[in-house]
Amino acid sequence: MQNDNAVIAPRPDRVVAVDALRGFNFVWILGGDGLIWALSGIMGDLGWPWDDIGDTLNYQFHHVAWEGFTFYDFIFPLFVFITGVSIVLSVPRQVERTSRGAAQLRILRRAVTLYLLGLVFYGGLTQGLGDVRFLGVLQRIAICYLAASLLFLHVGRRGIVGIIVALLVGYWALMTFVPVPGIGTGHYGPDQNLANWLDLHFLPGRLWDKTRDPEGMLSTLPAIASCLLGVLAGGVLTDDSLTPQRRSLLMLAIGIVVLGAGHLWALQFPIVKSIWTSSFVLVAGGYSFILLGLFYQIIDVWRLRAWATVFVWIGTNAITLYLLNALMSFNAVAQRLVGGYAVNALDRLSVPGTHTLLLRVVELGLAILVARFLYRRRIFLRV
Repeated sequence: MQNDNAVIAPRPDRVVAVDALRGFNFVWILGGDGLIWALSGIMGDLGWPWDDIGDTLNYQFHHVAWEGFTFYDFIFPLFVFITGVSIVLSVPRQVERTSRGAAQLRILRRAVTLYLLGLVFYGGLTQGLGDVRFLGVLQRIAICYLAASLLFLHVGRRGIVGIIVALLVGYWALMTFVPVPGIGTGHYGPDQNLANWLDLHFLPGRLWDKTRDPEGMLSTLPAIASCLLGVLAGGVLTDDSLTPQRRSLLMLAIGIVVLGAGHLWALQFPIVKSIWTSSFVLVAGGYSFILLGLFYQIIDVWRLRAWATVFVWIGTNAITLYLLNALMSFNAVAQRLVGGYAVNALDRLSVPGTHTLLLRVVELGLAILVARFLYRRRIFLRV
């Protein structure tokens, strides 16, 4: 991993597993979730055991109401984690090509650009300043990227571990011991905790959930820790003292330990994505380490890559596809292609829900075709 006093040396080879994992993550954002919803709906009409399988899939592809953890809750923190991994793979090359100062300016420019795109993504100034969503998904990614990149450039591995611990323990202490006016201390429920109270009283603009925001101010601190866990994983991937096989095993081992620590902490500080609790960071981070270890083992160690081709197409232009989907909506295009009375007849001629399934297949297929077009023509749009 990273020397405590130096930036990791750049690597000449690309870690395909990182692109593939990013693409796997974005498949669910670009229509894969709707495909699962449609499939689970069809299964519900097929009787046992398909209805039970459909219920399980449907549950895993929805956010929990508050406390708990599903696969759908894992999608966002996984991307924040992958952002941290990508920092380790890209920033040293920027430093080598230019200088540390120039790299820092580029990092700042990218973070500001991503933040501004986030403002536009949520409507910008279309409804006036009071309706601007100042903190959202892209804005959180921008802040985490900026903080983690600068820390990576200036702090060694032990320092990053210390900062992760300080962020997670400090956030827990604030949420547990600082009294919420009118409520008291040690409350983690909706609108009863310090993070929600601060957003309601001090976060300007529009709050996503009216009285609180899942990407609010205070919860950004543990989100930075999620990104720094990715930086540590990137350090494992770029550690030339380890064989590729040992990198995989080390990531799997770290993931299991971090996952276990998260579930233990959850006994006191529950797993809540909406306020990004410290236990949530560790549980999501543990799964992220494990998944990256598995992808790296299969793709970069065993070099079994054909199955991941579509994921690589998407992963190399993930943010671009995300913004394209927001602007043009792959679902809306799919509606024009396979919507209408004639296609609705599918439900009457076959299993109810078949038309919806077809619509979702076309929606995801369009995203994949755009990703393939960009990849084949070597068009990689960077923020």
